[in-house]
Amino acid sequence: MAEDAEQDAMAAAWEAEMAGQEGAGDDAFAAEWEAMVDGETGKTISASSIGIERVLNQDEIDSLLGFDLGDENGAGTNGIHGIINSALVSYERLPMLEIVFDRLVRLMTTSLRNFTSDNVEVSLDHISSIRFGDYLNSIPLPAILAVFRAKELDNYGLMTVDSNLIYSIVDVLLGGRRGTTAMRIEGRPYTTIERMLVTRMIDVILEDMTQAFAPLREVNFSLDRIETNPRFAAIARPANAAIMVKMRIDMEDRGGRVELLLPYATLEPIRKMLIQQFMGEKFGRDNIWEEHLATELWCTDMQVEAVLDELPVPLGRMLDLKVGETIFLNQNQDGLVELRCGDVALTHGRMGRVGNNIALRVDQALTKSAKAELFKQ
Repeated sequence: MAEDAEQDAMAAAWEAEMAGQEGAGDDAFAAEWEAMVDGETGKTISASSIGIERVLNQDEIDSLLGFDLGDENGAGTNGIHGIINSALVSYERLPMLEIVFDRLVRLMTTSLRNFTSDNVEVSLDHISSIRFGDYLNSIPLPAILAVFRAKELDNYGLMTVDSNLIYSIVDVLLGGRRGTTAMRIEGRPYTTIERMLVTRMIDVILEDMTQAFAPLREVNFSLDRIETNPRFAAIARPANAAIMVKMRIDMEDRGGRVELLLPYATLEPIRKMLIQQFMGEKFGRDNIWEEHLATELWCTDMQVEAVLDELPVPLGRMLDLKVGETIFLNQNQDGLVELRCGDVALTHGRMGRVGNNIALRVDQALTKSAKAELFKQ
C-alpha cells in the first residue's frame, strides 16, 4: 500500500511539472509572436479584429440576385437573374419592331378617342423579352386575356387587359361621371356586359395592329377567344421566348394597362424585315438610287462581237498561211451566228445586210446564265 501511495504521489508531481512547462512554453511563444509583430508593423493585432463578418443588407442582396422591385424596365437584367435569362433573344435585335409599335400607339390614340368619345392618351411603357411561362405566372388577376390570331403568320398572340382598364372602359362607355374612380368589386367574375364592352375595345386595338404592320407586311389580326384563366390561354410552350409590350391607356383620371405578348415563333416569318435598322418609304429601299442605276444601265456602251464560226487549226498551219489564202468555215449563209460580250455567250442571230452595212438579226432572247455573267462583270 505504501508503494502504491508513493507511486501516485510521483505521478501527480510529474503531471504538475509537465503542465507548468506547457503553460510557460505557450506564454513564451505568445510573447515572442507579439514582439515579432510589434517589430514589423509597430502595432499588435488584437484577436477581436480577426473574424469580423459583414452582413449584407436587403438592397445588396437584391442587387446580387438581380431583383429590383422599384424598376420594372430593368428588372432581371443583372445578377444571377440576368444570368438565368441570358439565353433569351433581346428585342433590340429587331429594331423595326419598336417602330411598328410606336405607330400602333399613335393609331390607338386616335381610334380609342373615337371609340370612347373621351380624351384618351396611349403611351408605350417598354418592350422586353420574357419566357412565356414566366409571363403567365406574372399576370395579375383578375384580368381578361384575349387570344388573337395572325392569319398570314399562321400563329397566335396574347393580349392582357388588367382590371383597372376593364372597369374604366365600362364606366366610360356606360356614361360614368368624370372625376370618380371606377368601383372595383373583388371576388366576382366579369359580367357578360363587361366582357362584351372589353371585346369591342380589343377589336379596335387589333384593327390598329393590322394597320401598324401594313407597311411591313399585310397581316390580319383577328380575335380568337376570350379567357379569364391563364392556364387556358397557353399559345406556346412555357420555355419559349416571346416579346412583351406594355402600353398605358389613360382617360383623364381613369385608365389601366394593356399588354401584348407575341411569341418569337409568330414573328419568325417576318424576322428579316424586323432586323432592318431604319424604315423609309419602302423600308430601306432608295428609289432615287434605283432610278439612277436603271438610267445609267440603259446608257452604258457595251462591245459585242459576232462569231461566225470557230475551227481548231494546228499552230504550224497558221504559221504557214500566205497572203491571199482562203479559210473555209463550216457555216452557211443562213446559219446561226453567236453573239458574245467578251467570253460570255449572249444569244444567237442571223447575218444579213442593211444598205452597205453587215447586220445581225437577233432571233433569241438573252439566257439567264448570260444575264448573271454580265452582272458579275
